[in-house]
Amino acid sequence: MRLSRYFMPILKENPKEAEIVSHRLMLRAGMIRQQSQGIYSWLPLGKRVLDKVNNIIREEQNRSGAVELLMPTLQSAELWQESGRYDAYGKEMLRIKDRQERPMLYGPTNEEMITDIFRSYVKSYKNLPLNLYHIQLKFRDEIRPRFGTMRSREFLMKDAYSFDLTKEAAEHAYRKMFTAYLRTFSRLGLRAIPMRADTGPIGGNLSHEFIILAETGESEVFSHKDFVNFDIPAEDISFDDVATMQAVFDKWTSVYAATSEMHDEEAFNAIPEGDRLSARGIEVGHIFYFGTKYSEPMGAKVQGPDGKEHLVHMGSYGIGPTRLVPAIIEASHDENGIIWPASVAPFDVVVINMKPGDDACDRISQIVYGGLQTVGKDVLYDDTDERAGTKFATADLIGVPFQVIVGPRSAAAGEVELKNRKTGERETLTVEAAMNKLAGR
Repeated sequence: MRLSRYFMPILKENPKEAEIVSHRLMLRAGMIRQQSQGIYSWLPLGKRVLDKVNNIIREEQNRSGAVELLMPTLQSAELWQESGRYDAYGKEMLRIKDRQERPMLYGPTNEEMITDIFRSYVKSYKNLPLNLYHIQLKFRDEIRPRFGTMRSREFLMKDAYSFDLTKEAAEHAYRKMFTAYLRTFSRLGLRAIPMRADTGPIGGNLSHEFIILAETGESEVFSHKDFVNFDIPAEDISFDDVATMQAVFDKWTSVYAATSEMHDEEAFNAIPEGDRLSARGIEVGHIFYFGTKYSEPMGAKVQGPDGKEHLVHMGSYGIGPTRLVPAIIEASHDENGIIWPASVAPFDVVVINMKPGDDACDRISQIVYGGLQTVGKDVLYDDTDERAGTKFATADLIGVPFQVIVGPRSAAAGEVELKNRKTGERETLTVEAAMNKLAGR
């Protein structure tokens, strides 16, 4: 992508409305634009990052055995009245009526709708276990949206829903999602700590929030420091093996970790003082097992091996991609801007032509730009007429992992300068050596 043809509205000044680093940098880098309170457009640079986050989430959901579908954002109030949640949910739910005066709502979550889909088609235990998920916009009318897309009213959510014949099978499904979440956040460059949590309006009696530590976190969290040394489950782990999933769950719940709502001061104080961790945290995922909370009022039953009908046991599992993007920035930035993990960077490389119009600079920039695209790299080519300082500042601000700097002197010698955004390390290489090094990453 040539920067001269790209839409990336960079802001030179810090926006006054931005209270935290991620909100400030997302606005400055032209990733998002606020349209109204708590509602944002995702501009091209932000959309590229969001898509890569979604792809990783999708890959790990698929790996765990979940199956993707897509449900509508608008839901009939009848389903929520059937479950008993329509009146109980509160003012966060946006209630509307269509032209026939039928009560509708902009879905804040999808337990009712997925239960309706399930009960319409699945009648036998032979079709279980089943986990269905989608990545879809949600709306919750937050009383105080803040921190940009960290806490917005409209947001993107990956929500998955498991269906099982028994409690034991449902708890295995829960542990599968628990493991998939550990892998997902690790691939996004984050160390997420699973913490016992309140089930809130979703309901149920088993729940974990996945928290990353950050000074700007909305809630106080308490945990044992051992979490930083726990190994992330391997890519080839067997999700269907009950003992393997149990072992992962047991390991990651073997030491104390809880949000403020579930905090046990006595248990926390029993941890040796040097191993206690009390900090602010950002919730990036939440999983629930709630048994027959929805299947019972909505009649979601299957015929069991005994020939009798059984209510299915359910769980739900959420990740907020539009919250994850600022969370990654909170965890990875410096005074010059964002430092993206390679897995979600909007581009792999930015080629900076220091003197457009110079034959050598144009030729080498084009060679690097085209060559890296050929080997599958996402490349941004800064071919603008901006000053050198502006080009460098932009490249640092948007956080692309590697910069290839092409200046007249180096170009004349058939060389380029390669900069690592994270470490700041610079090295002068031949064009071929630089391309080979980047192609191998």
